[in-house]
Amino acid sequence: MTGKTTLDIAITGVSGAGKSSLVNTLRGLSDFDEEAAKTDVIEGTKEPTAYPHPTFPDIILWDLPGIGTPNFKAEEYLGRVNYSQYDFFIIVASNRFTVDDVQLSRAIQKMKKRFYYVRSKTDISIKNEKMKPDFNEEVTLQQVRKYCFDNLVQAGVSSPEIFLISSWYQEKYDFPLLQRTLKNEIEALRRHILRPADKLTNPSKGSGIHLTLLQKIFKINLSKLRDALKNRNLTEVIEEIRQELDELQNVRLDIAITGVSGAGKSSLVNALRGMTDYEEGAAEVGITQTTIECQAYPHPLFPNVTIWDLPGIGTPEFRPKDYLEKVCFSQYDFFMIVSSQRFTENDVLLAQEIKKMKKKFYFVRSKMDDSIAAEIRDPNFNVDKSIQKIRKNCCHELTEAGESNPRVFLISRRDLSMYDFPDLQETLENDLDDLKRHTLIMAMPLFSRKILEKKKAAMEALIWKLAIVSCAIGAIPVPGLSLACDLGILVGALLYFYKVFGLDEKSLCRVAKVFGKDYRVLKSAIKKSPMSSEITPKFVTGLLARSLLCISLTVIEVVLDFVPVLGSLIGGVSSFVITFYMLRSFLKDIVEDAENVRAKATEP
Repeated sequence: MTGKTTLDIAITGVSGAGKSSLVNTLRGLSDFDEEAAKTDVIEGTKEPTAYPHPTFPDIILWDLPGIGTPNFKAEEYLGRVNYSQYDFFIIVASNRFTVDDVQLSRAIQKMKKRFYYVRSKTDISIKNEKMKPDFNEEVTLQQVRKYCFDNLVQAGVSSPEIFLISSWYQEKYDFPLLQRTLKNEIEALRRHILRPADKLTNPSKGSGIHLTLLQKIFKINLSKLRDALKNRNLTEVIEEIRQELDELQNVRLDIAITGVSGAGKSSLVNALRGMTDYEEGAAEVGITQTTIECQAYPHPLFPNVTIWDLPGIGTPEFRPKDYLEKVCFSQYDFFMIVSSQRFTENDVLLAQEIKKMKKKFYFVRSKMDDSIAAEIRDPNFNVDKSIQKIRKNCCHELTEAGESNPRVFLISRRDLSMYDFPDLQETLENDLDDLKRHTLIMAMPLFSRKILEKKKAAMEALIWKLAIVSCAIGAIPVPGLSLACDLGILVGALLYFYKVFGLDEKSLCRVAKVFGKDYRVLKSAIKKSPMSSEITPKFVTGLLARSLLCISLTVIEVVLDFVPVLGSLIGGVSSFVITFYMLRSFLKDIVEDAENVRAKATEP
């Protein structure tokens, strides 16, 4: 036993071999993620750099500089990178293994440590060979493997173990085998190198290192979590969170869309629900008065959110003096007073009555796309000046009708990311209480990167609450796994993510209709997440089995070390760690897929 608290795995080899990309791939990251190792066509790694594994806080992947460069000459390399501190090595080459690679492997053997050879960029070799008329992929892979094997044997390496991989295509070639083999290697190294787990029960310098790594992995401050739960009864905390989750699930949000007849109210109702004007369940639109009574339109994914399409004011059927009583104004949370041309005295009358009820209202100038299209005909057209002119005119009309300091939001239902709709959405959030604000964010169409980030932040806040609640349910053993958790929470949360980010099958169909795209094109943009119809307890069990988390008891021990109250209930910290990790990892993938779908939908 060495008393070490981490396993240090070195990724080494010549410069440009793809070492940094392999580090990222083994950590489940792309080369462009925020916490990825830096990759470059020139020498990118100038000193040994440590990267914590996203699943194991006790595994450190070291991205070592390339051997044989002017900065790291072969004869000085071993000493400069402090080779003896590492427990295991992966030697990477993108073409043939060189004398320098053999020198490295011999130094490792002298230390009586193990290593693998990895031949990277296999996809590029395959691509180049495809140009040949007699190309056969399997034969090409055999040739590459034999070529690597032969040049190592000729250099004096007996029975080299070689993995052919591509960091871009993790499901192909030998990468799955490399993962399985490395997993077994890690298990063996843990038994022989790491200190016993029972020594982790008291905080130490080593556990301090673990805390830092865990905070990078979990994206939360464990010390703050510990302080928040300190001197509190965990059962009471869980009950509070359960009550909040119940309130989130049951809170109602009623939005009234009102204004003069023909202003585009029904069309705005549909846009807020992520629907076209002509699909089944949409609010009816037309050039004549189509809304003759208060019509409720539940959100297709969040039925507790209702958009109310109110009749136009000032028509023979709905005169100002009895309009408010007829439409039951008191039941709505806030109002959008919509006009597509000019605001009138009737609009100001509505606003004044809403003020009396101490509720919020917002003046919305719709059909901005039509107005701008008409302005384009002017040879002196300037889009910014046209927008400013329309805004100024709307405010002037409202002021003349008796509204002091009016604010008007200019929008187009055809593209909610344009004009003032993002500002309107932000204003609505600020004016609502916490529960209704959360509900509004969940139900909003994914029209911008900013709303995507807000949905992500809301889900991150939800995840830790679900993880804490899972402590109280009790650890339910999952067949074939060494740990346990509540599959019901995981399945329910994953399906909820799909709804929030609009990646379920029905939402994809609606988005395809709204943007006039082929459903299959949008579906093809989903790279990392399965389709929502595949999310079942059996699927999640398989996901858990494939996750390296299921063998990392060290994570559980260290979390328990810093937040011991989590272990006071059956299931406790095990359920917390698994639930938190699984949901956070899945959220990362689904957010990336949602952004890809949004980008594909908005392509010209």
